[in-house]
Amino acid sequence: MATVHQEESIALLKAHGLSVTGGRKDILVIFLSRKGALAHADIEKKLGARYDRVTIYRTLQSFVDKGLIHSIPTNDNSIRYALCKDECASGHHHDHHVHFVCKRCDNTYCLDSVATPSIKLPKGYSINQVEMVVSGQCPSCQ
Repeated sequence: MATVHQEESIALLKAHGLSVTGGRKDILVIFLSRKGALAHADIEKKLGARYDRVTIYRTLQSFVDKGLIHSIPTNDNSIRYALCKDECASGHHHDHHVHFVCKRCDNTYCLDSVATPSIKLPKGYSINQVEMVVSGQCPSCQ
C-alpha cells in the first residue's frame, strides 16, 4: 500500500478524532486508493485474513459515525461505503449527491456535481437523509 496514502490516512484519522491503529489505516488506504464505493466484502477480500469480519464492520461504523465515510444503499439491500468530502463531520453528513451504480461493472460512484433534488414534505414531517441511486452504464463500460 502506497506511502502517500498511508500518510494521508493517518492525517484523516487524526482530523476526525479517531485513534490511529493498523486496521483503521489499512482500511482507509483501501478507500483512498480507489475511486468508487466499496462493499464490506470488497474490503475483506483486499485485506485477506489480517482482520476479522467484526473488526472491519466496527471500523466502517466508526468511520461513518465520525463523518469519514458515508453509506450508499444498493438494489440488493446491501450497503457500500465511500469517502466523505470535507464538509462531513461527526454525526452530520453533507453527502447530498447522487450515487451511480454501473450495471455492467457493478462499480458505485459518487456524482458530487449532481445534487439530490429538494424535497418538500407535508407539514409535520422532517428529513434526516435523502438517498438517490441512479443505475446505468459508466463511461468505462460504454
